Amino acid sequence: DEQTLEVLMLGYMNTEAFEKTQKEGKVTFYSRSKNRLWTKGEESGNFLFVKSIHIDCDNDTLLIKATPVGPTCHTGSRSCFKTDYNQNFIFELEKIINDRYENPVKDSYINKMRSKGLNKIAQKVGEEGVETVIAALAETEEDLIGEAADLLFHLTFLLKEKGLSIKDIAKKLESRHK
Repeated sequence: DEQTLEVLMLGYMNTEAFEKTQKEGKVTFYSRSKNRLWTKGEESGNFLFVKSIHIDCDNDTLLIKATPVGPTCHTGSRSCFKTDYNQNFIFELEKIINDRYENPVKDSYINKMRSKGLNKIAQKVGEEGVETVIAALAETEEDLIGEAADLLFHLTFLLKEKGLSIKDIAKKLESRHK
């Protein structure tokens, strides 16, 4: 998933599948069991729309970052790979916030906060930061997790309001690590 960076599936391509993927912008594989090209979503409508294609250092493996439409796995799961939790949910949350900006819901929390302006959104981040510190010093682990979740939500919301994203923060952290 181009947004969450979650691995959704593994598939095989031949040259023809690769060329069709590039031309149409939908991920197409070569199905060894069907012995034909197979575009992900051709029956279900759950397409994978290509955002970028990366090749590994040996030139024998592709990583396709795509935007999924619906579940990727034939079981109805988001991914063909099982995890106890989505470790990249923060990116999923960012997608939800972005969607609320593009498709405002009248009585949604995000819409109400946006109507109050940047200062109110920033103030809320500060409040949640203080509540997180208090929870860390004087409350239970569960309280700390809840307050930290509220802080991350509001920080992600503030970043969107300023035209930034979690990826911008990740890039900065990565550059500091070098």
